Amino acid sequence: MTESEWFDPESGDAQAERALVRSVREVVDYVDAGGWDQRPQLFALVPTAELAAAEPSLLDQLEDGTELTPVAQERLPADVAGGSHALDEFLGTTTWPASVAGCALVQEIVVLPPDAESDLDSALAPLLADRDAADQAARLAAEEHPERRDGRLIVAVLRDGPSIALLQLRPDEEDDGFGDPPELLTYENLAPNVIAALHATLDAVEDDDF
Repeated sequence: MTESEWFDPESGDAQAERALVRSVREVVDYVDAGGWDQRPQLFALVPTAELAAAEPSLLDQLEDGTELTPVAQERLPADVAGGSHALDEFLGTTTWPASVAGCALVQEIVVLPPDAESDLDSALAPLLADRDAADQAARLAAEEHPERRDGRLIVAVLRDGPSIALLQLRPDEEDDGFGDPPELLTYENLAPNVIAALHATLDAVEDDDF
């Protein structure tokens, strides 16, 4: 899938979406360079001009012509990587300064075929009253499923609305495409809860500090 297919060109805000696409590509390249088996990581998406003015020492590191620059944050705590409930709670306490135009989250996930996900939902129904128990059981069942695939979920949003959600599947060990750009996929209604959670982190404003 090409970058031009990551968003709706008829959405009415193509310029903002193009800026978001470029910053997401930087995020993907940065994370991909570190290999797999990484903890989730957040990125602040900062207007490049404002970042250059605030941190002149970074001028040599900033890419010319980009409207937004991703700024990597500390990796999320190990316990947050253990399930969606923990991630929801972490994002619920996350805020950004007003100078941050958007944010991105990269997390490794287990991808199952649609029929397996349906069976898993039915099996976990009795545990839904206990979110922690259901979350842990779902993670263990997914990891043990014979048709599982490892992947990365990349989600990015801007304060003014545009968002992107992408999926990168982990290459098989015998895959000889080492060094090729990662293949990024998107699907209708991919990760709506994560998109909403990231937008919520931008609603509250803290003191400016990248």
